[in-house]
Amino acid sequence: MERRSLLVTPLPGYVEEIGRWLWCLEDVRHTLIARLTGTSQSILDMKIDGRHTIGSLLYHIALIEADWLYVEVLGTEFDPDIRSLFPQEPRSGNNSLTHIEGESLEEHVHRLNTVREVFLSHFRSMDLADWRKPRVLEHYEVTPEWVVYHLIEHESNHRGQIFQLLNQLQNDPEV
Repeated sequence: MERRSLLVTPLPGYVEEIGRWLWCLEDVRHTLIARLTGTSQSILDMKIDGRHTIGSLLYHIALIEADWLYVEVLGTEFDPDIRSLFPQEPRSGNNSLTHIEGESLEEHVHRLNTVREVFLSHFRSMDLADWRKPRVLEHYEVTPEWVVYHLIEHESNHRGQIFQLLNQLQNDPEV
């Protein structure tokens, strides 16, 4: 059996502690994208048992990451180029995630990667004081450190849902 090294290595170009958290964020994404590689359009769009489609969850993951970056960390409106990646409203009339259908895996991955590139770029010049400096919003205070923690948790939870759907759909003879 091949020996593996299970280590957290800070992303280069960042303050070491920040780079460690960002490595964790990237690791979750890498695992998600690797597992989705080769997934068919029908599986991305398949809705079963009233659950969201994989495509809807991927759209949601990217949108939430962009929202936390712009609203909480930067305190600004979305950059127009990022806004253009999200033509659909985040939620439907009944407050469930908007149903996304017909977008290829490549389109989803492009959206996820574009948002992530912009997200990471804003942390390159951040020092530990800014990393831990609360952003004061109307209903709460939040630090960039907590935002990254939350996004790791958020994407990990949805990654679990996606993997569960993939397993079920890939083993379904009707798909």
